[in-house]
Amino acid sequence: MHFLILSLIFVPLLGGVACLFSTRQRAKHIALGTTILSMLISFVVAFAYYSSSAYAEHGAEVVQFFMASSWIDSINVEFRIGVDGLSLPLVLLTTVLSVLVVLASWNIDKATNAFMALYLFLLTGMVGVFVSLDLFLFYVFFEISLLPMYFLIGIWGGPRKEYAAIKFFIYTLVGSICLLIVMLGLYFYSSEAAGAAGNVWTMVDCGDGKLSLQSPKVQALFSTDGPHFVFAQWAFWLTLIAFLVKLPGVPFHTWLPDAHVEAPTPISMVLAGVLLKMGGYAMMRVTWPIFPEAAKMFWVCAATLGVIAIIYGALCAMAQTDWKKLVAYSSVSHMGYVTLGIAVMTKTGWDGAYYQMIGHGITSAMMFFMVGVVYERAHHREINRFGGLWLRWPEFGGWSLLCFFAGMGLPGLCGFIGEIMVLLGTFGAADAEHLKMLGSGSLTAVYTLGILAASGVILTAAYILWMFQRIYMGPDKPEYDDYQPINDRERVIMVVLGLGAVLFGLVPWLVFSMTTPTFDRIMALLGVA
Repeated sequence: MHFLILSLIFVPLLGGVACLFSTRQRAKHIALGTTILSMLISFVVAFAYYSSSAYAEHGAEVVQFFMASSWIDSINVEFRIGVDGLSLPLVLLTTVLSVLVVLASWNIDKATNAFMALYLFLLTGMVGVFVSLDLFLFYVFFEISLLPMYFLIGIWGGPRKEYAAIKFFIYTLVGSICLLIVMLGLYFYSSEAAGAAGNVWTMVDCGDGKLSLQSPKVQALFSTDGPHFVFAQWAFWLTLIAFLVKLPGVPFHTWLPDAHVEAPTPISMVLAGVLLKMGGYAMMRVTWPIFPEAAKMFWVCAATLGVIAIIYGALCAMAQTDWKKLVAYSSVSHMGYVTLGIAVMTKTGWDGAYYQMIGHGITSAMMFFMVGVVYERAHHREINRFGGLWLRWPEFGGWSLLCFFAGMGLPGLCGFIGEIMVLLGTFGAADAEHLKMLGSGSLTAVYTLGILAASGVILTAAYILWMFQRIYMGPDKPEYDDYQPINDRERVIMVVLGLGAVLFGLVPWLVFSMTTPTFDRIMALLGVA
């Protein structure tokens, strides 16, 4: 049934082409129909995934709907796709959020057909990243997602849209070059060991039906006592930089606030909801599995970068007067937990990091949508100029309260589970046996990282509650008399995202049932189980 995965990739592409040759109004309906179809296909994929005999026998450690066909014979590149417990939840998040993004774009009246076409091309790139099992193919889709976003910000953005778009493009292009350097090194160092029949670009080898990494001969080249371990160390950092740019992590984050502030609301939703997750996903799929020995050597450094992002992002958010920029810096802080959870290399840490990506995908999209709803009416985002919004819009205030409390990590909502599991996984790295397997680090380092990361929870509560007080609380203002009431389209988006925040806060099994077997397998392959 690999045609389902092919459909997820090419249906948005065909829909985008159709939008280019349509009128403005028809392009909206084509885009909405295309994203709904993509969402339904992803639901069918999930249902078939769970109901398959392979899942019943092996769980989510099996890569399903696997397809591999020759693509570029001269360098042994394959069109290799499939889904497992690492990719399927993010595919579902992407397709569901895409429908809401199109609904949020309904008021776009500037070159609407081009906007919808570019967004559907972007959707093709995002889904392609998550289903690619060949590093070369992954790189192609990784780059495809770059160009549409550049134009979506640069054409439909705010007053400084050109600056923000160019900054986004340069940062992400530098990250892509880092990844390209690693790919070239893998090819030249691994081709001989892989043999004529080997594929050095393989990220997931499904020869035995179960998830595995490169062939033993290729893995041996980059082990601690292998001939190319020095390259493995450099490759680890180059890929980490490439994906920290996308995540984004400190100090490669400065493109994000500008991109979010200038981007139109629906593009901010997909940028925070999905594109940032490509960085965390790539760390789990590429950086740590392909270079596990280097990851063990530098885990303290990588975890420190995550903790710095948590604290720095929260402090920057607290200092903002622009509502949208505050939400942008909150993303930097929240994604720091992803870096920390992956770096400590505990099963609980990985579970928490992944769930943080899912939870943040819901809450961040909803936060940016809330900002956009008010901005369309107020035409400004100055926090200190608001106040009393809840009295004027009680329904909007209620959904906003749910949204921002979920982002704050209130128990019972989706933001809580990822953060608490990352913290538990971090302190769990203090286990003597785990430190021995890592071969580096100390109890002092683990406890210091854990305590600092936990303090980020306090800072998050501080800036969210302070922001909520200034915008929603207090007396009503006469200027709100001219604001249009919330319409049904906006209400649908709020309800879907709000219910998603509650659902994934109460039923984490929906994600862990897919990820747990996959992460068990990956931990064993990394040698830290």
